[in-house]
Amino acid sequence: MNEYAQRVIADLEQRYSHESEYLQSVRAWLEMIEPALGDDPRYEKMDLLTRMVEPERMFSFVVPWVDDAGVAHTCHGYRVQFNSAIGPYKGGLRFHPSVNPSIVKFLGFEQTYKNALTGLPIGGAAGGADFDPRGKSNREIMRFCQSFMTALYRYVGADTDVPAGDIGVGSREIGYLYGTYKRLTGRSESSALTGKGLTYGGSKIRQEAAGFGTVYFLARMLEHRQDTLEGKRVAVSGFGNMSWGVCTKIAEMGGRVVTLSGPDGYIYDPDGVTTKEKLDFMLSMRQSGQDKVKAYADRFGVEFFAGKRPWEVPVDIVIPCATENELDVADAVSIIGNDTRYYVEASNMPATAEALRLLRLSPKILTAGAKASGSGGVAVSALEMVQNSLRYSWSWEEVDQRLRQIMSDIYDASAAAAEEYGLGYDLIAGNDIAAFKKISEAMLAQGV
Repeated sequence: MNEYAQRVIADLEQRYSHESEYLQSVRAWLEMIEPALGDDPRYEKMDLLTRMVEPERMFSFVVPWVDDAGVAHTCHGYRVQFNSAIGPYKGGLRFHPSVNPSIVKFLGFEQTYKNALTGLPIGGAAGGADFDPRGKSNREIMRFCQSFMTALYRYVGADTDVPAGDIGVGSREIGYLYGTYKRLTGRSESSALTGKGLTYGGSKIRQEAAGFGTVYFLARMLEHRQDTLEGKRVAVSGFGNMSWGVCTKIAEMGGRVVTLSGPDGYIYDPDGVTTKEKLDFMLSMRQSGQDKVKAYADRFGVEFFAGKRPWEVPVDIVIPCATENELDVADAVSIIGNDTRYYVEASNMPATAEALRLLRLSPKILTAGAKASGSGGVAVSALEMVQNSLRYSWSWEEVDQRLRQIMSDIYDASAAAAEEYGLGYDLIAGNDIAAFKKISEAMLAQGV
C-alpha cells in the first residue's frame, strides 16, 4: 500500500478503531486500487482518498414503537449518505439486530463502488435499524416502519437519497415506508424509494434482480473458460430473495443449487433447488419470518446440518448470498480442497479478508466480488427510478435484457481495468479500480 493510502487508513483506524466491518472494507479496497493511485498527482493533492472513504454525512435517530400488547420499545436508526459525486445517494435499508454505525458505514461504502459501474447516475448510501422483524406481527412492523420514516423523511427524496430494501426490508416494509413518506410530504414521489410493489410504481424483476445479476456475471466468467452452467453443482447460503433469484436463474441455465442455509444450519439437496415447488417454498420460508432453513429439509426430506455452514459441500461453484463474514479461513480451505472452480459473491463482504485472500491466490478458482457480481439489485432499483420518471413500465423481457446488459458491461469494465494494470484476470481488483477511476474523475471535476 503506498504512503498516502497508509496515512489515510492509519487515520481511520485511530478514529474508528471500534468499527471493524467498516475498516475491513476500506482496507481491502485501498489494497485493490493501489496500482491506480499513481495515475494522477491530484489524488493526494486534493486529499481525494480521505473524502472517498468517509461518508459525506450520517444521521442517527431513535425509533420508538408500540407492540400489540401496548408496550413501548425504542430502537436505533441510521442513514449514511456516503458519496454523491455521480448522482443522488442510493442504497438499502436493513432491519436486523446487528445493525450499528460500523455496519451501516461499511454497507454505504460498498454500495458507492457497487453503484458506480452500473452506468446509471446514482451515488452510494445505506441505512437501517437494530429492529428485529422476526416474530413480529404485520401491525407491529407497520408501526415500526411508520416511526422510522417519520425520523428519516427529511433526509431522503428522489433527487437527494433513494432508499431500497435489504435484509429485513422487503416489499411489505417498503410499502409501509413509502405510504408514510407520502403522508408526511404530501407528494406522490415515485422515485423516493425503490423496491415498491408493481401496483404503485415498482419494477418487474426487482425481487429476482440481485440473484439474476449475479448469475449473469457468473455466466461471463464461465465464458472466459469456454464453460457453461449446464450440469454445474452450486453451493448457496441464505434463502431470501437473493438466494431465490440465484436458484431460479441457475436452474433455468442448466445448473442446480444443492445447499441453502440459515442461522440454524444448512440443508443439502442433491437433486437441486430446481422445481417450481421448491422455489415457491423458499418464498414461503422467507415470508414466515421464522428465519430457519430446517423447514426445507422437513418439507422435501433432505439432510439438515444444524449449526454448520454449507461451504464444506463439494461443488463446482460457491455463491455466498447471506451476510458479511459468513465465510472464514477454514471455509476457504474447504472450498479450495473441494476443487471448486468459481467463487462469486452476491452479498456484501461475505468472506473475511484472510479467507478472500486465500481464495484469490488459488490458481484453480476464478473469483468475483460483490461490488461487481452483486450489482443486479441496485441496477434494477435504478431502472425502477427511470421507469417512474417516464411514467411507463417496461415489460419483464425489457427489464431482464437491460439487467443482463448492465451486468455484462460491469464484467467488461472489471476485466479491462485488471488487464490495463497488469493484474491478469483479477476481477475484484479490476472492478474496484474501474469504480475508483469513475468516481474520482467526477469528484475532481466538481472541486473540493
